[in-house]
Amino acid sequence: MDASLLAILLALAAAAAWGAGDFSGGLASRRVDAFRTVLISYSVGLSALVIVVLASAEPLPPSADLAWGALSGLSGMVGIVSLFRGFVAGRMGIVAPVSAVLTAAIPVIFNALTEGLPGGLQMAGFGFGLVGVWLLSRPEGSGGRPAGLGLAVLAGVGLAGFFIALDQVGEAAVFWPLVAGRVVGCTAMAAYVLATHRPVLSREIPLGLLALVGLLDAAGNLFFLLATQLGRLDVTAVLGSLYPAVTAILAWLVLKERMTHLQVAGVGAAVAAIVLITL
Repeated sequence: MDASLLAILLALAAAAAWGAGDFSGGLASRRVDAFRTVLISYSVGLSALVIVVLASAEPLPPSADLAWGALSGLSGMVGIVSLFRGFVAGRMGIVAPVSAVLTAAIPVIFNALTEGLPGGLQMAGFGFGLVGVWLLSRPEGSGGRPAGLGLAVLAGVGLAGFFIALDQVGEAAVFWPLVAGRVVGCTAMAAYVLATHRPVLSREIPLGLLALVGLLDAAGNLFFLLATQLGRLDVTAVLGSLYPAVTAILAWLVLKERMTHLQVAGVGAAVAAIVLITL
């Protein structure tokens, strides 16, 4: 299979895993605060990655790859905590669309400055993809307050930084950089939770859901890392950022939530983006 096509499929697989993880995390966040949600799910993902890296006997990569992996974990942790805090604060109408578009747009700009612009059809695909991300992230009756803008920007910059940092990892490294990222993220979150005297485990915590979130997030990270090693960052970032489509579809199928007209239009724009980017 052509490397660029495989990169596209892996980026879409990352979007599917992240979208399913966000759906599961949304269910869990109704009962647990954002910090413990991230700490527990990250810990599960770290455990899974450690098992895989030991089973695969992957050699330890250069320190630069581990450093980029650690930076991606730290940046992604900042992004996801900001995202969940924004949702819990009731500002989804601002946090979701702004953070999602920044997550996709910043890597596109970065890649244009470092590697040049892609072809015309792919540029059109990026446009449809950004519009799709925005529409898919818009909740029904979004009336968020401007106070959520700071969390939205922080979430978008953090998640975009995660994308860019993972793209710097060498092609020979796969699991170890992800492990490094998870170690840094878990350490930072554990330090915060302990410093604020929050109980890590309690009766109301849905451990099964959080374990699922952690496994899906780790799988999405793995798919995205492989995608960036095979294809362009701007292509993989835009396609990977289509995860809200999966979340919306799962909410429609499982919770019987009605998809808004904007979300339906967003799915259409996402499909158009995928077609144009793959041509």
